[in-house]
Amino acid sequence: MMNFILRGFGSYAPERILTNADLEKIVDTTDEWITTRTGIKERHIAADDETTSSMAFESSKKALADAGMDPAELTHIICGTFTPDSMVPSTACRLQEKLGIKGQMCIDVQAACSGFLYALQSGRGYLCLEPDSKVLVVTSEIVSRRMNWEDRATCVLFGDASGATIMTGGDIADGPRVLDVMLGADGSLGDLLTVNGGGSAFSYALGDTVGPEYFVEFQGREVFKHAVRNMTNISEAILKRNGFEKSDVDVLITHQANMRIIDAVGRRFDIPEERVFVNIEKYGNTSAASVPVALDEAVKTGFIKKGDLVLTPVFGGGFTWGAALIQF
Repeated sequence: MMNFILRGFGSYAPERILTNADLEKIVDTTDEWITTRTGIKERHIAADDETTSSMAFESSKKALADAGMDPAELTHIICGTFTPDSMVPSTACRLQEKLGIKGQMCIDVQAACSGFLYALQSGRGYLCLEPDSKVLVVTSEIVSRRMNWEDRATCVLFGDASGATIMTGGDIADGPRVLDVMLGADGSLGDLLTVNGGGSAFSYALGDTVGPEYFVEFQGREVFKHAVRNMTNISEAILKRNGFEKSDVDVLITHQANMRIIDAVGRRFDIPEERVFVNIEKYGNTSAASVPVALDEAVKTGFIKKGDLVLTPVFGGGFTWGAALIQF
């Protein structure tokens, strides 16, 4: 079997920080309400001159440096995002231009908050077809530009960030290995979490007023219920498929959406808090970027150690979900 090696990690978050105290001045909310219900204290907001691709460029540079690679060595660029620079060209193509390279296959993957694992699994597929490939898997989201800042139920939750990794084939000793990825989806539940505006089903004409459908809308209780259930079920399935028990998991890194969701998944796997990596208090929900940003921080801070088995369940709009096992 082929080994899927993660050669390097990188992440980026914009300089501007929006705290809960700042939000108290914008909408009818409080720091206590946000913290107790979500675990979020602050989030990063992109500057006016920043784009999804420019943030992806920053995290990709760091991942390439961590891997000791030059951009010209890349063969594929896969970008997970639901907040692209534009409909056409793709964010991956915009990123390729910023990296100063040409000729690589470039593609965007849209699976909302599950985007990192969907992009990672796509990269594994390309590596199976072309074993000498060097794949940049990057996720980047500027969710703040898809926020209705008058909707206190949603605007307190999200932030902007980007995370990246370089995946190649190699030997077991070459670095962390992606042991397995499992993905799932249920389109019949898609209307519970949407950004409809601008799509072909919601046509618009020049001069039309932008309505709430252009921003994130969701039914929080239903999303919570399905998120916990599907992340738990697919995590159990991937462990079983690979011959592991719950007790074999050394580190749990879930999608950083809500502290209550993270706690619920951790409890169902009997994983103590000290083995669950959490950074939601600093970033909020950064959609597809949340897991690679967390992975980068967990590696760089020593939270993840050599030999650790890391489980990363995710959940996003669509509904989409997935889980990966990474052996460090």
